[in-house]
Amino acid sequence: MNIGFFTDSYFPGIDGVTYTIQAWRDRLEARGHDVYVVYPASSHEPDDHEIPVRSLPNPFYRQYRFPTYRRLSTLPELDVVHCHGPASTGLMGLRYAKRYGARSVYTHHTPVEDYFVQGLKSERLAGLVGKAYVAYENRFLNAFDCVTASTSRIRRDVESYRLPVGIEMDRFRPRENARVAALATDGGPTAADAPVVGYSGRMTHKKNVDEILRLAERLPEVRFELVGEGPVRAKLESDAPANVRFHDFLPRDDLPDFYAAIDVFVTASTCDTLGLSTLEANACGTPVAAADVAPFDETIGPENGARFALSDLDDMEWAVRDCLEGDRDTRGAVERFSVSETIDELESIYGVPA
Repeated sequence: MNIGFFTDSYFPGIDGVTYTIQAWRDRLEARGHDVYVVYPASSHEPDDHEIPVRSLPNPFYRQYRFPTYRRLSTLPELDVVHCHGPASTGLMGLRYAKRYGARSVYTHHTPVEDYFVQGLKSERLAGLVGKAYVAYENRFLNAFDCVTASTSRIRRDVESYRLPVGIEMDRFRPRENARVAALATDGGPTAADAPVVGYSGRMTHKKNVDEILRLAERLPEVRFELVGEGPVRAKLESDAPANVRFHDFLPRDDLPDFYAAIDVFVTASTCDTLGLSTLEANACGTPVAAADVAPFDETIGPENGARFALSDLDDMEWAVRDCLEGDRDTRGAVERFSVSETIDELESIYGVPA
C-alpha cells in the first residue's frame, strides 16, 4: 500500500509530531508499505520518500515554516492520504484525496489555538482568532474519512477514533548507569546526592514551565533538569533559581538515558493531546507528576505517577514527593500505549486486509 503523510512540521524541527511520523513510517515500511512524507522544505535533506514543499520562514516561531504549494501531479500515486496538520500541507493532502479517490485520514496532534497568544501578544485577540480557527478546523476535519486522536477529548466538533500515537517500547526502557551519562554536572548539587526532577518538551506559555520554576524555588535541595526550546525559554532561564539547569532538545537516541536518569518527570502543561514524553518517561521506569487536566486525567494515575491541582504549589510538591517515595511499575502501566498496537490499528483504519 502507498501511504502519504502530509505534515506541516518536520525535521530539522523537533517535536512529538515529527517523532510520531518517523516512528509510524519506520514500522509501516517494516510491514511492507511504501510511506511518503510531504513536508515544508527546510535544511533537512530529503530521502527518496520525502517530498519537500516550498516554504517561507515563520516569524512567530522559527522552528516551523509556512508551507506554500506543490502541484498534486508531482506526487506519487497514493492509496491513503494521512494528514498531520491543518495548514497548507494538510489542505494539499485533502485535495489529493478528493481528486484521486484516496482514503483520507487525519490525526489531531495539537490544539493550535493554544499557541496563538505567544505570537499575537494579546490574550483577548488570541481568543478571538482561536475561535475562528477552531471553526475552520471543525469544517476541515469533517471532510476526512477518519479522524484519530490520542485521547477521547480533542475539543473539536467531530467524531474521532481514539488512537494513541504510541510509545516506542523497544527504544524507551529502563537503563542502568543512565544517571552518570545524562546528568553529569558542572557545579551545584550533583545527581549523586540530590533527587532529580526533569521535564522535556517545548517551552511555550501553555506548557506552564514557570510552575516548575516555582516548585524548584521551594525545593532547593532538589535538582531540576529542563530539556527543550521555545519562545519563552529565555525568560524562564532569567527567572530560574540556582538548582535549575536548562538543556537544548536532546537527540532522540539520548532521551531514554535522560528519562531513566531522572527520579520524577513533572509537567503542568494544559495543551497536550497525549503527553508522549510523560509516557516515554514511564516506559523508562520513571514516575510522572502531572497537572490534573486532560489528557493526564486519562493517562497518569497511581500506578504510574500522581496528579496535582493546576497552580496549586502545595499539591504539586505533594505529587512530586509522592512520586519520589513510591514504588511503581510504571513501564507495565503504559504497555497499552505501545506503538506496535497503534500500527495494528492504523492498518485497520487504512483498510489493510487482516
